[in-house]
Amino acid sequence: MLQPSKTESVHRCRTIAGEQFDGDLEVAVAEVSHPVFARVYERLSVAMDRAGTAAYRRDLVAGLSGRVIEIGAGNGRMFPHYPPSVTEVVAVEPERRLRAAAERAASTAPVPVTVVDGLADRLPAGAGEFDAAVVALVLCTVPDQASALTEAGRVLRPGGGLRFFEHVAAERQSGLHRAQRLLDATVWPRLFAGCHTGRDTLAAITTAGFVVDEVRRFRFPATSNGPSSPCVHGRATWPA
Repeated sequence: MLQPSKTESVHRCRTIAGEQFDGDLEVAVAEVSHPVFARVYERLSVAMDRAGTAAYRRDLVAGLSGRVIEIGAGNGRMFPHYPPSVTEVVAVEPERRLRAAAERAASTAPVPVTVVDGLADRLPAGAGEFDAAVVALVLCTVPDQASALTEAGRVLRPGGGLRFFEHVAAERQSGLHRAQRLLDATVWPRLFAGCHTGRDTLAAITTAGFVVDEVRRFRFPATSNGPSSPCVHGRATWPA
């Protein structure tokens, strides 16, 4: 999961996913460490996958091909689900402990995965490099959804795809929506390293310029009325 962080700009030569970035390119270096949250998330993500999120992850990346950037790879729970038509995944994760776990997961992934340090609003990649971008349970946490989604569009080729699986705001005027707003203004982001429960992520995707092709709304778990239970799962396209 991507978290708010302190960044610094550096001028250096860096190779990521086979691409050489010259010394004039400013690279955002993440300085993110949430060790307690990271330990909890490592265990929670496994339990969630067993409870059903693994199936949503698998559906999310079905049919992808070519080069993919996964934004906020966490501990790499998405990696086993990429189809063989994907030639490479560049997995961006700024949190130190989760990035180390993602590197371990990459070693057994069915497709080539390169794990890199970086921020959602300043991806370590050039324009138009990727055929698809994947975000899963990430946009709830980025400091600025608009910037993160604009960056996703920047690194996609024209006509490239965005796959998204996120928990989102409940229906307006509902008691759950009011509870989400209260939690987001108080304890939830502090307890969960910047996560927000009440973001209108689907609107943010369209506002950023993506065309939504397919979307499903559901609760996870299905019978839950918890603040992070409303979800969206779908596909969008970056215009040609």
